[in-house]
Amino acid sequence: MDNHTNGPIEDLGVVLGVDGGTTNTVCVCLPYGSTGQVKCLSRAVAGCSNRNSVGENAAMETLENVMKEALSMAGRDCSEVRAVCLAVSGVNHPSDQKRLLDWLRGKFPSHVKFYVENDAVAALASGTMGKLHGCVLIAGTGSIAYGITEDGREARAAGAGPVLGDWGSGYGIAAQALTAVIKAHDGRGPLTSLTDNILKELQLSSPDEVIGWTYADASWARIAALVPVVVSSAIEGDEVANKILHESVRDLADCVIAVVRRLQLCGEDGKGRFPLVMVGGVLESNKKWDIGKEVTQCISKIYPGVNPIQPEVEPAVGAALLAWHMCTKENKTVRNGT
Repeated sequence: MDNHTNGPIEDLGVVLGVDGGTTNTVCVCLPYGSTGQVKCLSRAVAGCSNRNSVGENAAMETLENVMKEALSMAGRDCSEVRAVCLAVSGVNHPSDQKRLLDWLRGKFPSHVKFYVENDAVAALASGTMGKLHGCVLIAGTGSIAYGITEDGREARAAGAGPVLGDWGSGYGIAAQALTAVIKAHDGRGPLTSLTDNILKELQLSSPDEVIGWTYADASWARIAALVPVVVSSAIEGDEVANKILHESVRDLADCVIAVVRRLQLCGEDGKGRFPLVMVGGVLESNKKWDIGKEVTQCISKIYPGVNPIQPEVEPAVGAALLAWHMCTKENKTVRNGT
């Protein structure tokens, strides 16, 4: 988003957009009422806000603190907020949305509009600048594919966390690499350069110590941080690392293909074009082993109309744009009496 404006913007208050992930949570504060390019008034960063990872109380504390910080940095307060969009990983059911909506209503004045979505929705909006149509693939610490049609039908695949098989995620890739190290050490699997490379990265002296390191802290993000080691090992020619990455590519592509098929985003003949917004550290990996490019090529064999998009703004801005668009739409509906 451009940091410049064409003349003064009438101060009609602000909107907050929150992108809450398993690794960190970002909140941006944007001015409300601008129809052109606007700048972020502030940007605050905090830790994990996925309730499935850190628990509900810790997640809500993180969300509250990051919004307070963003408002403080912008020199604003709650009375000036027009709308808030929380786009948080782990919001997978209407009961999750209701819980957060009820909580938000106790934190802001009654005039504020609230929207609670999964973080995939904000990621999609970040690539389409607020227009909700197409598909988004997120592959960071966790992974999910989410799609929505122009008439509002939705579908998703994956996003159920590492225990239930998000193997294309950063956690999934790294967990498989750690498993490969243990298997090689036991004699149950092939030798791999992942052993030396991961031991060096973790400053450990033997594969036996990997077990203690892994269970010392259950944080998904801590495990996922090893993805660059897997990628560099694959670039060096390690067969085990390459197999892990190729299987992850297939898993991520299958998630998108499932969503596109269910929503018929390519039309009945499967040849129409559709935007695919691609977000997350896994998809931004070393260009010598470009996971995002491999995923797109895999999808294009089934749906040649795929149009990959690298967002120009971050998901938190996408959430803020959603808050602005939804609030504006509601206000127009009220004015028109419909």
